[in-house]
Amino acid sequence: MASSKFEEVRDKVREFPTQSGVYIMKNLADKIIYIGKAKNLRNRVRSYFSDSNGHSPKTRLLVQNIMEVEYILTKTEVEAFLLEASLIKKHRPKYNIRLRDDKAYPYIRFSWGDEYPRLYLARKVKKDGSLYFGPYTSGFAVHGTIKFLNRTFKIRDCNDTMFNTRQRPCMTYQIGRCTAPCVSYISQEDYKLEVEGAKLFLKGQSRKVIKAMTEKMRLAAEEEKFEVAARLRDSIEAVKSIMQKQAVINDTSEKDQDAVGFFGDERGCLIETVHVRAGRVIGTRSHYLPHFDPNDINEDSREWLVDFLNQYYVDNFIPDEVLLPLDIGQDLSKLMGEVLHERSGNKVTVRFATDERGRNLVDMANENAKSHFVKYVSKSEEKRRGLEEIKERFGLADIPRRIECYDISTFQGAETVASQVVFEDGVPAKEHYRRYKIKTVTGIDDFASMYEVLSRRFKHTEYEDPQLVVIDGGKGQLSQAMKILKEIGRQDIPVVGLAKARTESDFQKAIVESTEERFFLPGRANPVIFKHNAEALYILSGIRDEAHRFAITYHRKLRENTSLESELDYVIGLGEKRKKTLLTHFKSVDEIKMAAPEEIAQLKGFNRVLAERILLQMNESDEDETVAEES
Repeated sequence: MASSKFEEVRDKVREFPTQSGVYIMKNLADKIIYIGKAKNLRNRVRSYFSDSNGHSPKTRLLVQNIMEVEYILTKTEVEAFLLEASLIKKHRPKYNIRLRDDKAYPYIRFSWGDEYPRLYLARKVKKDGSLYFGPYTSGFAVHGTIKFLNRTFKIRDCNDTMFNTRQRPCMTYQIGRCTAPCVSYISQEDYKLEVEGAKLFLKGQSRKVIKAMTEKMRLAAEEEKFEVAARLRDSIEAVKSIMQKQAVINDTSEKDQDAVGFFGDERGCLIETVHVRAGRVIGTRSHYLPHFDPNDINEDSREWLVDFLNQYYVDNFIPDEVLLPLDIGQDLSKLMGEVLHERSGNKVTVRFATDERGRNLVDMANENAKSHFVKYVSKSEEKRRGLEEIKERFGLADIPRRIECYDISTFQGAETVASQVVFEDGVPAKEHYRRYKIKTVTGIDDFASMYEVLSRRFKHTEYEDPQLVVIDGGKGQLSQAMKILKEIGRQDIPVVGLAKARTESDFQKAIVESTEERFFLPGRANPVIFKHNAEALYILSGIRDEAHRFAITYHRKLRENTSLESELDYVIGLGEKRKKTLLTHFKSVDEIKMAAPEEIAQLKGFNRVLAERILLQMNESDEDETVAEES
């Protein structure tokens, strides 16, 4: 039957139009497995059904699963590129290049279109009139930079609600770190002149900033405003210190560039981008593609590199120039430049780096890719060994490449919600996370709530089936989950219950409480226990903790619209005493979010690990905004 269907599809493709467009390939379950674009749809799609000897192993596997091909016509090839990228982002087909960490790196957003602009951490670049700078290596780096710029250039740090309702200046004005635009102590024009230095600094024009600040310091000294002059002197030294930490490529350039490099073998491929802003390297970024060999003679290097660029620049900052390690040809370079121009509104050059300066940048990207490849492969292989141990200890038929975990959460008697967290190849796949608002259950009933969640989840045949479902709980919760899966006709899905065992031991007359993770399997009396340092344990307990965190985050987001309770109430492990300490030291929750971890760690009762955890939980709502609520 499958063979006849395959031949039917192949015959159908012969009648495809010869226009540009996007083609969508589906499997027997009507699930999208690949999305591509083409200048000539008929020729491109027919190539998949030609002699398979010239295909890569991945393409041969793809072709074996094609049971339906649809297409969408576009007016131009540029439109085909844009449509392909948006469809891949939406459907995440199995056989397309998938950039799992495409939202992990933050930007600094300067709301320059506002009357009184301020600085924000942003996870996406939008066409909203703001200026975007980055990407940076971490959220902590962004918070530190924003805090430095706010203090140095007297930028308001209050949120818009506070700004619009304030009737008198806050403490930040009293200590000389703000000009109080909230109560009109400074005009819009003068405010923008004051904060212009921050914009120049972020654009890499630090020398202009230092020159302007030095002149202000000189005038302040002449007018005997020595405290003002001293603050300017300290700010100048801080700017110089940051400048010294940035690698200078071209001190006279104002051009923004990204240089792309890669390294890989049969185990995978790592693509590295080096970000140069105004002649200075501000950071690098890695994307690891497991199971993809860039050296395979059957892989078209130009095709996969262009596919990467097309997806990478959907949400990320688009520079003036993109330097490539491969010659993709003049036509493709021009086309890719037009695609990026359509997205950014600015002229973008995409070219093979042949000049010395461009070549040096690409060489830097290649060297970083080679260095980081070892780390990623080692991590990937460690995860693989952990998954193999899970398969062996749980008696699974297949390696659990996709694991799902569900958490039911009811906060202080409020409405019940649930979270679905997915790990793929042992790491979080956040694009597959889902949130559920329980609709059919009144009161607290975990069994009924789980029944609703699993029923709604497995109605979605377009989702890939998990090789393992993890339930937080012991034998009772496991038996309930098995009963539910049987009732909805999915008893073929392996399930395991995870619970902590609490024991007491007498050691030097002190009672010591310890915890041990236990895993309960259907039909087995005794639980499975892993060694405390086993990678398998890290994967399984990690997905349980992530599901719990994600459910609590959902509660917080729901209650933000109906409650004035502090966000600190939802930070796991933060008691009343520590909350009081934080709110005494910082004037608002927003200021806590902007703080550096070192500042929080210095407070009584805190340490560096706790500080980083607090900041991570309080700021991760930016990252979670795009996660779908399940219908």
